[in-house]
This record gives sequence, structure tokens and C-alpha cells, in this order.
Amino acid sequence: MLEQGNISIHTDNIFPIIKKSLYSDHQIFLRELVSNAVDAIQKLNMVSRAGEYNGEIGEPEITISIDKDNKTLSIADNGIGMTAEEVKKYINQVAFSSAEEFIHKYEGKADQPIIGHFGLGFYSSFMVAKQVEIDTLSYQEGAQAVRWTCDGSPKFVLDESPRTTRGTTIILTLEGEEEEFLEPARIKNLVKTYCDFMSVPIKMDGEVLNKQQAAWRESPSNLKDEDYLEFYRYLYPFQEEPLLWVHLNTDYPFVINGILYFPKMRPDVDVTKGQIKLFCNQVFVSDNCEEIIPQFLMPMRGVIDSTDIPLNVSRSALQGDRTIKRIGDYIAKKVGDRLKELYRDDREQYVTAWKDLGTFVKFGVLNDDKFKKQVEDIIIFRSTAKLEASVADTAAVEVQSADGDAWQDVTPTNGTSIPYTTLKEYLERNKERHENKVFYSTDAATQSTYIELHKNQGLEVLYMDSFIDTHFINFLEQEYRDVKFTRVDSDLDNTLLDDKTSEIVDPTTNKTKGEVIKELFEKALNKPKLNIRTESLKSDDPQGTPPAMVLLPEFLRRMREMSAMMQQQTVEFPEEHILLVNTAHPLIQNLVNLSQGSIIQGDGESPSSQLVNMMCQHVYDLALISQKGFDADGMKSFVERSNDVLTKLTEQASK
Repeated sequence: MLEQGNISIHTDNIFPIIKKSLYSDHQIFLRELVSNAVDAIQKLNMVSRAGEYNGEIGEPEITISIDKDNKTLSIADNGIGMTAEEVKKYINQVAFSSAEEFIHKYEGKADQPIIGHFGLGFYSSFMVAKQVEIDTLSYQEGAQAVRWTCDGSPKFVLDESPRTTRGTTIILTLEGEEEEFLEPARIKNLVKTYCDFMSVPIKMDGEVLNKQQAAWRESPSNLKDEDYLEFYRYLYPFQEEPLLWVHLNTDYPFVINGILYFPKMRPDVDVTKGQIKLFCNQVFVSDNCEEIIPQFLMPMRGVIDSTDIPLNVSRSALQGDRTIKRIGDYIAKKVGDRLKELYRDDREQYVTAWKDLGTFVKFGVLNDDKFKKQVEDIIIFRSTAKLEASVADTAAVEVQSADGDAWQDVTPTNGTSIPYTTLKEYLERNKERHENKVFYSTDAATQSTYIELHKNQGLEVLYMDSFIDTHFINFLEQEYRDVKFTRVDSDLDNTLLDDKTSEIVDPTTNKTKGEVIKELFEKALNKPKLNIRTESLKSDDPQGTPPAMVLLPEFLRRMREMSAMMQQQTVEFPEEHILLVNTAHPLIQNLVNLSQGSIIQGDGESPSSQLVNMMCQHVYDLALISQKGFDADGMKSFVERSNDVLTKLTEQASK
């Protein structure tokens, strides 16, 4: 026996080691031991390059072996090995990291980085093992192989070993409750999870378990589009192809490598949960980078690998550090650069991707001033303008596919398309017609009547129908303080109205046509809080315009939306709203004629008057449908009123 003694604990730069509590997850032990084995191989390469070792290095490999009978799990490498003195220095003195010392000695002589930093990884083995042995032989000429044994107490035994091959083998005799790690399938899964991209082959029963090649460590010039796509498919199988990707590759002012992808978004995706994998020197650390990635980029996927991200002793949590903020800013800038590049070089792909990207770009603009300055000129909106791509300076896509799925980049069958435009382009294009005014829609379906009314009079409407656009419009108003944003259903621009005949007084009644119509609707609806306006909508085809429209004033509507949001309530449809009756519509004119031809009977109301009242209610119902859906009772009443109207009409027609 060469020596017997007690382990000393070095605590200058780490927390005290508590057996069974070093890591929150016991399975981490395999990652740590394999990482140490990779380090041992890299160290041998370094001393060989430094001319301190002239022997054969051989093919590097790490071998994992299972002995179920003896309940042992072994991890062996053909790396640098250790002498008895090194075992005493690096193993007995806990946290005196050999990796740190080695880096300083051989700085600049490594083609692959050393993984270890804290010197505690080896001790993770005691979370699952009741006894740990180290069998090792140093590369140094004439070195004696040694075996170190410890049962998890501060006591150890260091003795000579009959080993004749260079390298180190760690033998774990597992605790009874940890025998799951004697199952080959479990080990294979752990290797794929934690060690898949380590640069050394990891073998078990002759099979190589890890991929080894880390695409993010390659130069972007060496990778083709298919390489990026293949890597994405490997990381996220059975997913749709990503929209675009960003390759991170810098060593100043910090070291960071990675590939980030923008995936196609699905309704079931939790956008608050990060899916980017964090690595340190190709060693898997965590399934998310929430502390590193700016919140608006959470939906991105891929890999970030950095030695400059400060980790705690277990590599499983990030510490608060200014480096994190700088790395986050760098990633946001790289994403912004990539978006600008795509906008400049491939507008069609940019537009196609915008449905998925747009929400998160806008969220980034709202929360990050630096990012806002990068991308503010490439934020685009769907528009009703019929513009050639060369005029609008935007690519165009069909808005909706037949089955209602995401917008598709297809050739329009009718020769027209709905283009995308920036806000600045919109303002420039419309400055002579309605300077510093923006008409927008938040729901293309329910506001279709209002949109068509604007389009027919040559007024361009922007679609701001993402859930974030309610907040984004407020932001735009701060950025463009002299611009007024008006939703198409909030009020009607004078361009849409024709006042030529609305104020002509009927000598028989001494009332204008508008006053007569207003009285008809006020009597029929009997809603004191309803503001009824009468206007003549400008159109070459009055029948093609709506007979009536419900308007919600912009300011009041926004106040209600804000109040509901602050109280976490659903926005209720306000009792106080405007019913604009279109005096030019033939239906409204017919109602006036019908009311004036009514003959009062004994009960004080003629059948014609009853029909007029029912028709006024029906016109109001139809106007409401474009603003709000009916609940069960409301729909029941609407159907009953509709049936009554049809019955009365058929009675009139059959006379």
C-alpha cells in the first residue's frame, strides 16, 4: 500500500460538497464523468502538440461498460491518465480543478476546449454509487498505474494497479435504488441527451452512441441550407421546416456559438417557454435559455454554446451577471440583422414568414429599443391596396388558403393579390388623399362591410389583426405623433359620405329625409342610449352598400378595451354606440315610403307600420352582427324576429 489518509476539502472558490446534494438531478453524473473523459483525451492532444509526449495517441474513444452481476458501471478513456501525485492533488483536494490549471499551462495549444471548470464533476458519482474506483495510468514515461478507492466517506485508499494501458477508468458500484443505470437503454438515452455532440466517440458494446459533429461549431461558410435543415430535423424531429435561421459565431467580447431557428408557429405552442438548448463546450447543460434569450425571442429553437455564460457549480442554473445581458443584446442584434438581410435579399420569403414572425418582431420592438431601431423600417402590414410589386416595393401573397390555414405563397387565380407594405410607404402613398391618417382593420371577417366601403372609395386599409396589434397601435401613435389611426368601424371619413340630398326639406312634413328616417328608427328600436345618425353613403351602386352600420367611436372603444384588460375581463359591447342609417340605400327609402303610406286602424297601428318597425329592428340586427356575436338568447330572438319579418312580407306580397 502506497498511502492511506483523509481527503482534504478545498473551499476557496466553491460551495462545500454535500454528498447526495451536489446536483438536483442524479443522472447528471454520467455527463460529468464523460466530460472528464473528454477532457483527459484533449489534454493528451495538448501535451503532444507541446512536444511533451512523443508516443502514439491512437484513436480517441470513451467506452461505457455495464456489469449487472456486480452492479458496476464503468467509464473508460484512453486520454492523459494520472500519476499517484496527480490523483492526490486533483481528486483528494476537492474542487482543485485540474482543468483550470491545465488551461493556464497549455493556453493556446488546444484545438478543442477543455470542458471542466470546477473540479467537482467527479464527485457527482457518489450520488448514485456506494463505492467509486479510479484505475489510471499516466502518459508520462515510467509512470506507475494506480487505483484509488473511496466509499463516499472522507476516507480513501490509493494503491498500485496492474494496469498497462494509458488512460483512466472510473468504476461505480451502484446503490440499490440506482440500478436503473445498469440498463443499456437508459445509458444510451443519457448519452444522447447530454453527450451527443461531444467530439470524442462514446461506445458501448462496440456501438458508437453519440453524433459527435456539432454543426454550430462549423464556420457558416462551410454549411449549406440543407445542412442547417438537417440539423434542425435532428434536434426537432417530426416538425415542420423552420422559417429561417441565424448562425452565431463570435469570440469577442465573449465566446458564443450557436444556431437559432424561427419555427412555424402552432396554436398549441407555449411562447413563454424557451426551447433553445444550452451547451458549454458541446456539453448539454439545459433545455432552455430563458435567462439569456430576450423574452420576445422565446419561440426560437436551436442551440447556444458558450463558455462565457456563468453557471453555478452544477452547470444547471444561470447566475445573474452583466454578461448575460450583453449576450442577450448580441443575439437580438444578430436576429435583427438576419431579418433585414432577408427583407433586402428575399422579400417573398420574408413576407411568407411574416405571419409567424410578425407578432414576435412587434413584441421585440415594444420591449427593446435597440431592436426597435434595427427593424422599425421592415415592419409590414397587409393592405387592401392593389399595387404592383414594383410600385409597392413589396412581395405579395394570397391572404387565405381555401381551408383557412396559414397564408400561402401562391399565384393568385384572379390576377390580383393583397400586398404587404410598411407604414411609411402607406403614409407616402396616401398623403394627398388623406394625409397623416391611417385606416385599419382588426378583424377582416367581422369588419368586411366597413373594409369594402373604404375600398370602394379608394381608401387603403391596413390589416392590424394580430393579438398584439392593440398594443402596437398605441406604440405607433407614440412614434408617429402627427398621424391619426382610425379603425374602419369607428367613424366614417367624409370621403365616404354624400350630403347632396340629405338636408332637402319635404314641404309636406317640414322635415328632412334624414329626420324622418331617424324618427322611424328611434320609435321602432326604443333604445334611449342608442345614438342614431343618418348619412348617405357614397356609392355608384347604393344597393351594394349596407343599409345601416354600427360605429364605435375610437377613443371610447379603446378606453373600454383598456379597462377590460386591466380588470382581466372580456370587453363587453357598449350600450352607448352609434347606428348609422344609410339614407341612400333602397331598403331605407322603401321603409320611408311604406311608413308614409300607412293607414292607421282601430288599434292605432296599421299592418304597414308594424312591418316598418319590424324591418327597422331587422336592419339594426344585421348591423349588430358585423360588430358582435349574439349569445343564445340573442340569437333566438333574432331568428324569431327574422321569421316574423318574412311572414309579414309574404303576407303583403300575397295580397
